[in-house]
Amino acid sequence: MTTIGYSDRINHALAFAAKHHDQRVRKGTRPPYLTHPANVAIILTRYGRDDQTVVTGILHDVIEDCVREGYTRDMLEQRIGDKFGMDTLDTLLGVTLRRLDDDGVELSHDDRREDYLERLDDATEVGWWVCAADKLHNAGSLLADVRRTIDPNSVWSRFTGGKDATIRWYRRVYDRLKSLGFAGEIMEEFGRVVIDLEAWTDDTAPVSP
Repeated sequence: MTTIGYSDRINHALAFAAKHHDQRVRKGTRPPYLTHPANVAIILTRYGRDDQTVVTGILHDVIEDCVREGYTRDMLEQRIGDKFGMDTLDTLLGVTLRRLDDDGVELSHDDRREDYLERLDDATEVGWWVCAADKLHNAGSLLADVRRTIDPNSVWSRFTGGKDATIRWYRRVYDRLKSLGFAGEIMEEFGRVVIDLEAWTDDTAPVSP
């Protein structure tokens, strides 16, 4: 595998994601939303993933936002497939939370997560890498936030279901990837972060000076 830390395609993907996520910030925080796909790209590069995987990682939330907004397959093909290739689009659709099921029925928050876990069965290995890098950065950022705040509830309240449901979600994604036989080196780091989240108790939060 040829490791690529920078390419015109990666630059194009970052510019495209920046345009799409313009003015957005990370949930409950101040950093621009683009910091998330950029960090996903860094994680994938750190693990030696190729250009195609890095580009796919950068674009993962563009696809999820479009799906959430009800874009049709034709609209997605024009928006993403024409620019970055149908392989990229198909890979991303395999690891995207869907708003509607195959019959067009709107899914609840919990059903979207169940659907996501089930569809990981048919995802590609590139999709599994993107999934792991995405969840690793999200879980790692969450852990960093609760470790440095004097009010952990202000962090947990950002997420539907609060602390227990959020931690359980990352554990379920990790366990699902393991059960599917995904053995990418990233899984060791992802697993450590999940264990650290599970071990977190609010009485370990820093005390205000």
